[in-house]
Amino acid sequence: MPPKRSNTLTEAELRIMRILWDRGESLVSDLVSALPADAPLAYTSVLTTVRILEQKGYVQHRQEGRAFLYSPCVAQHDASRSEVRHVLHRFFDNSREQLMLSLLGDGDITPQELQRLKEAIAQAEATAETEES
Repeated sequence: MPPKRSNTLTEAELRIMRILWDRGESLVSDLVSALPADAPLAYTSVLTTVRILEQKGYVQHRQEGRAFLYSPCVAQHDASRSEVRHVLHRFFDNSREQLMLSLLGDGDITPQELQRLKEAIAQAEATAETEES
């Protein structure tokens, strides 16, 4: 039986998606040239990766002449939320509290990040109270 296909992004897929989110519609050759010089990928590797992304539903294409132009069909924000939900489910048994405690417990949080988190929690509390009313 083949392994279950994951809808999460591999590192190579994420690199390609970041370029597509930044540039928008692109040829495979555009993606190859946009990759950083210290981490290049061959044309065929990028093409394979883009096709996998299309199968996963992250990318769509349209044909212009003989060329295929690829564009993202999942917004970066939506993709990141999906990845966080995956981590939340896989490692924290769907407990947002455990995820936050893990993030806070690593000791690398800056005072600015902590302040933004406090503000986000206060806003979430206000929203929850409004929805309960």
